[in-house]
Amino acid sequence: MIRKLSILVISMAALAPAFAMDAARSEAKQVIALQNGETLYVFKDGLMAKESKFGSVTHLSKGQVVQTADGKSITTMGNEVARLSSLLKKGHSN
Repeated sequence: MIRKLSILVISMAALAPAFAMDAARSEAKQVIALQNGETLYVFKDGLMAKESKFGSVTHLSKGQVVQTADGKSITTMGNEVARLSSLLKKGHSN
């Protein structure tokens, strides 16, 4: 019984980072891959946030034009740095 519980706890700890990324992706209405390896998150209220190719949240200027991986241009709205940062960190703290 204790062994089964230990295995369950260890497997849940291994999945914690996946849940953190899922929190950001589930909160976003749309997740768009950008040309330079970055990711643009479009939230349900229309505001946006950008994640670098290294997984950190980066500044996004209002009206900045970004290129999607398929070559389309998107004019950004908002700079939801704190919102995306908290979603990406969700599940990583005790």
